[in-house]
Amino acid sequence: MLRPCRNNARLHSSRQVHQIAASIREFGFNNPVLIDRKNEIIAGHGRAEAAKVLGLDVVPCIRIEHLSEEQKRAYIIADNKLALNAGWDPEILAIELQHLSSLDLSFDLEITGFETAEIDALIDDHKHAVAADEAADLVPPVQDHAVSRAGDLWILGDHKLLCADAREPSAYDVLLERKARLCFTDPPYNVKIDGHVCGLGSVRHGEFAMASGEMTPGEFVGFLQSIFRNMAAASDDGAIHLMPTLDGVRPSFPGNPRASTRSRILTCEVESVTAYLQAAACGSFCGQGEDETRRPAFHPRSLSRLS
Repeated sequence: MLRPCRNNARLHSSRQVHQIAASIREFGFNNPVLIDRKNEIIAGHGRAEAAKVLGLDVVPCIRIEHLSEEQKRAYIIADNKLALNAGWDPEILAIELQHLSSLDLSFDLEITGFETAEIDALIDDHKHAVAADEAADLVPPVQDHAVSRAGDLWILGDHKLLCADAREPSAYDVLLERKARLCFTDPPYNVKIDGHVCGLGSVRHGEFAMASGEMTPGEFVGFLQSIFRNMAAASDDGAIHLMPTLDGVRPSFPGNPRASTRSRILTCEVESVTAYLQAAACGSFCGQGEDETRRPAFHPRSLSRLS
């Protein structure tokens, strides 16, 4: 015979007991009652009362005998209070309730403990939040004619965006107030956009202004050298440069179609402008050249794949 603990400070209203009973009826008695060696309830008073409502003669129990009397009294409080200290992620909760409400359930959704009005309010608030986010992400139609012109410097809060030619050293002077400590750049691969960048057919990109498949190997290396030289000159010693690059294959030159679209981030520390330019010249940054003897003594500090 189970006995309630007379020191239990947790109260269960008749309404809550019936909610617990509904949960047990639908899902089963999945959370056993904790009792001591004298069959006195330590945790599960509400479940025990719900079992009476359901007319159950026996309930699953776990006997706890390792606690001292002081520990037992403290645990009775902790078992109730610690659960109350938890919170909800309103977005995930709304998504779960919305999903359940869209199904043809064999039970009332109020069995979760939330009333219908609460469920509706949570779902509505989530829908409004999603709609607001989508509205903020809407991009206005692109104008027929470009607004920016070469030399335009856009001030974006603490950031700057310069429309310029990366081959021109003066462009870096306009953009930067001091030497750069990190550079992330994605130079072209001398590959035509048409047939390579298509967004699975849903997006049509225009060709790059240059290095879009029209350069010879010598022209392309010279093109990269001029840009890398400027980036190195505009960077502090020891600056970190990150470049997305093909995975183990060289950029396409006429007659050498690109064989892979897998990518990686090549991270290197610029310790020497000379080594930097040597790496650019022999294609170390681009995965170019199968002959390892052509590569300089210049090694990436870290390499991580991108999915």
